Amino acid sequence: MADRFEARRGALLAEIERDATLERSDFLVRAGEQLDRFLTANAERIRELGGMVLIDDDPDYLAVAPDGTFRSRARVYDEGRGEWVSETEVIETAAELAEIYNPADVLQAFIDAQAAEPPVEEQGEAGGGDEARLDDPYAGAADSWAAGQPDVPEVEDETDAATALYDLTLDFQERSQQAEAGLLEQFENAASGLLGMVRPLTIVEGDDEQLTLEVGGFRGRVVPEGQTGWQDLGGPDDIVRFYDPTDVFGDLAEAIADAYPHAAEAAEAEKDGRAGGPDDGDDGDDDEDEDDEGELDDPDGDDGEDEGDEDDDA
Repeated sequence: MADRFEARRGALLAEIERDATLERSDFLVRAGEQLDRFLTANAERIRELGGMVLIDDDPDYLAVAPDGTFRSRARVYDEGRGEWVSETEVIETAAELAEIYNPADVLQAFIDAQAAEPPVEEQGEAGGGDEARLDDPYAGAADSWAAGQPDVPEVEDETDAATALYDLTLDFQERSQQAEAGLLEQFENAASGLLGMVRPLTIVEGDDEQLTLEVGGFRGRVVPEGQTGWQDLGGPDDIVRFYDPTDVFGDLAEAIADAYPHAAEAAEAEKDGRAGGPDDGDDGDDDEDEDDEGELDDPDGDDGEDEGDEDDDA
């Protein structure tokens, strides 16, 4: 009896699972199609805005790039490393986005992104006009600065001071990495519409490190010092642990120049043209000045002729 009951129970659960799987798949397809229609209808607006940040609630982050792809970041605990790490994922289609985020939440995020910064005329009405905003022009900046400052505890001895200083150092180390990662991510978003039109670019290639730029952004892997296995660099947060963004952009510029020499030549020519334009104009003015000086010499010649006439008269 018990065996038949368990068998019947298992069959019922399997049927429910099957129906739920079908319904879920159907829901995701329809939700993905709805999101895709929305994104297609607003593609030009999103491109003109240069992309939009939809969710920025640390550690959750979601942004849509000018080309309509999405960047999602979440913080997860890496048991192997024993620490929390941020992972950045490129979401290419609306169907993929619907599997990760509730479509209603995504659409609400678009609504909130628009409402977060009202038009200039509405800002004037809400803030009491330009005069009210100019009463204390630094108040908003000061509040923003204060909100971003860390909480430094009061200490009474050298030991506590050293501990607080150590914590503060780690805090700003993390802030520095986040700022650098943000710079790389901004570049990825800005370049996303261009990367599909060029071939992958190799920035660094070595026995223990590889870094490239391709559709979807930066990709790489390294063998950390003291280890023998490769570690994937999943996104900007991982990259800044091993690379200085300044070096990354410098090496990337060299990689582009090697792969597309005409791009560097065109940029240098444009730069030289901007620098040399005013000088060319000055050279022309100098020629005119020389001509003017030549014209000033003519009166001297006339004077010579006049003196000759005076001698004749004598």
